[in-house]
Amino acid sequence: MKPWFNGKLDFAPPVLDLTTQGFPLVGGRLDYLANRSVAALVYRHRQHLIHLFVWPAAARPDTARHTLTRQGYQVIYWSDTAMHYWAISDLNADALKSFSSLIQEQAATGRVAPAARGLPGPEDMR
Repeated sequence: MKPWFNGKLDFAPPVLDLTTQGFPLVGGRLDYLANRSVAALVYRHRQHLIHLFVWPAAARPDTARHTLTRQGYQVIYWSDTAMHYWAISDLNADALKSFSSLIQEQAATGRVAPAARGLPGPEDMR
C-alpha cells in the first residue's frame, strides 16, 4: 500500500498493520481535504469500514484525542509530531477509540507495516 502513495503525495503516510488486532487494512486512496492532498487509508472491523485520513502536521501537535458524533458516524481526531489523523466510521465509540489508540501507539513507535501485497486499490473501493 505504501508504495502506491509514492509520487502521489509529498509525504509518506504511516501504513500500519493492525490485522492481528481485528482491524485489517483493506485499501487506500488519495483524497483532498481543505485543498490539501491527504492519504485515506481504509481499515475494516467486522462489517464496518474505518476511513483514516492522514496528512503532515505543520504546527505544534495536539496529541489529545477529540471525539464527536455526526449523523450516526463517530469521528476521532488527533495529531502527533509528524501527522494529523482523522478516523471516521459508523463503529461504536469504544471500538473506534480502540482503533485510534492502536494507531497512536504504533505510529509513535514507528512500527509501520511492510508494503502490503494483494490489497485492493482505490479502484476496488467503489
